[in-house]
Amino acid sequence: MKPRPLPKTVAPLPDELLSGWLSRLAAANYCDDAELLAHIKIDTAQGTALDFSVDAATAERIANAARVEPDVVRSLTFPAMTPREASLTAQMPFQHCMQCSREGLSLRHWRRAWAFDCQVCGTSLVQTLGKPGEEQISGKLIYRARRGAGMLECAARSRGPKQLRRAMRAVTFAMSLKTFRGDPSFAVQNPRSEVRLFCLAAIAAARSQPLAKTAIVSKSIDDYARVALLRAFEKEPRLLAAVDHIAQRRAKSAGPMTAASHN
Repeated sequence: MKPRPLPKTVAPLPDELLSGWLSRLAAANYCDDAELLAHIKIDTAQGTALDFSVDAATAERIANAARVEPDVVRSLTFPAMTPREASLTAQMPFQHCMQCSREGLSLRHWRRAWAFDCQVCGTSLVQTLGKPGEEQISGKLIYRARRGAGMLECAARSRGPKQLRRAMRAVTFAMSLKTFRGDPSFAVQNPRSEVRLFCLAAIAAARSQPLAKTAIVSKSIDDYARVALLRAFEKEPRLLAAVDHIAQRRAKSAGPMTAASHN
C-alpha cells in the first residue's frame, strides 16, 4: 500500500544524506522524524542506516510520499565504496557544521574521517558529542591536523594501499602516545577533538620526519607510552628497533636532568 503523499515536499541539496533530507521533510510537514517514518512505514531503527542502503520498495514508498522520483531518493545514499573508504566513513554522525546544522542539513562529507571543514560554508566541523571548546586545542595542532586530513583523503582514495598503510601507521603511533585503544580508523573519528586532531596531525608529521622519531619527539614520552609503542609494533621488528633505539638514546641524554627533577 502506497503512503499518502505529504502536503509539502523539499528539494534535496547537493551532498545531502537521506536521513537529513527526511528530517527536513518532516519539519516542512510539521511532524517529527519518527512520525514521518511511521507514515512511510519505515522502522525508526533504520534511520541513519538508510544513508548506506535503501531497497527499491522503500525508495518507492519514500518517493511517493515526498512526490519525487525513486532515483532522487537513491541519490541521497552513499555510493559503493572500497573497503578502505568504508572503514573511514562513520556509520553515525560524529561531526557536523554548527552553521549548516541550524538549517537542518546533514551532509555526506561530514561522515568522512578526513573531512575537516564544511564544503558548503567553509566553517570548521565540530564533534557531535561533547561541548565545543571544552578542550583547549593549539592553533599549530589544528594546522597540522588539517594537513593530515588532506593526506588521509588522498591515501583513502588512492588506488594502491601503500599510502593508506603509511597514514594508518602514523595514527597507530599517535594512539599509543595518547593511550587510546581500538582500531586506527576509529581514532580519526573519535568524539574527543584532542585525540582525533592529534592522530590526523601525526599523519602530516610522518610525511616530513621518520615515523619513529616523529612519535617520540612530538611529545615528552613516559615509560607507559614507550611500552605502548613497543607493543603496538611488536610484529614489525625494524620499527620496534627504531623506536627502542631512539627512546633509549633520549633516556640517556636526559638521564641526569630526569634524575634531578625527581629529587
